[in-house]
Amino acid sequence: MIELYYWPTPNGQKVALFLEESQLKYELKLVDIGKGDQFKPDYLAISPNNKMPAIVDRAPADGGVPISVFESGAILMYLADKTQQFIPGDMRGRVMAMQWLFWQVGGLGPMIGQRHHFERFAEQKIPYAIERYERETLRLVGVLDRHLAGRAFICGDRYTIADMASYPWIFAQATEEGLERFPNVQRWHDAIAARPATKRVYARGEAISPSGQALTDEARRHLFGQGKAA
Repeated sequence: MIELYYWPTPNGQKVALFLEESQLKYELKLVDIGKGDQFKPDYLAISPNNKMPAIVDRAPADGGVPISVFESGAILMYLADKTQQFIPGDMRGRVMAMQWLFWQVGGLGPMIGQRHHFERFAEQKIPYAIERYERETLRLVGVLDRHLAGRAFICGDRYTIADMASYPWIFAQATEEGLERFPNVQRWHDAIAARPATKRVYARGEAISPSGQALTDEARRHLFGQGKAA
C-alpha cells in the first residue's frame, strides 16, 4: 500500500498519474497547502522541505520498515523501480528517461511556476521578471517540441515517467495560453490527455480544488513563503 500525500498541483498530479496508470494500491492523504498542512509536524517528518507531494510505501521491496520519499522526481523514480513500469529496461532508454525527468524538475517546472507566480500572483508586477520567465518557458517548450518530432512520447513509442513528469506543467501552459506554436507538444499533450488514467486524475483534482478559485490571504501566506519562518 502506498500513501500519497497530495494536493492537485502539477507536482502532485505527476505522482497521481503514475499510481493511476500502474494500478498500484494507494491511499490518498490530502495536504491542503492553502491551509498550511505542509507545515504540520507529522508531515514534516515525511517531507522535511515542507513541499508536496510525498509518499510512504508501507510494503517496500526489502520487507523492512515503511519508506517515505519526498520530491516528485525521486518519487517517480522510486515507483518506477519498485514496479518496473513506465521506465525503459535498457541502459540507453533509461538514460533518456532520466535526463528528461531531470530536465523537467530542474527547468520546465520551476520556470513555468515562476512565470505564473509573477504574472498572476505577485502583488507587484515586475516587467523584467515576467519577461524573463515567459522567454524561458517558451524556450523550454520549444526544446520539447523539437525533441518530440517523430516521437510519440519523450522516450519514443513508450509512455514513461518522463512524460508523466512533464505533462502537468505543459497542461498548465496549455491552459494559460495554448500550444499552437508547438504542434509536436500539442499532439503529445492531446494523446496523454485522452488516456483514461489522466482523465481520472484531473477530474479528481478539479473536484478537490476547482480551478479559478481566488486565493485567500491565508493561502497567500502559506503558498508564498509567509507561513513559517525559515
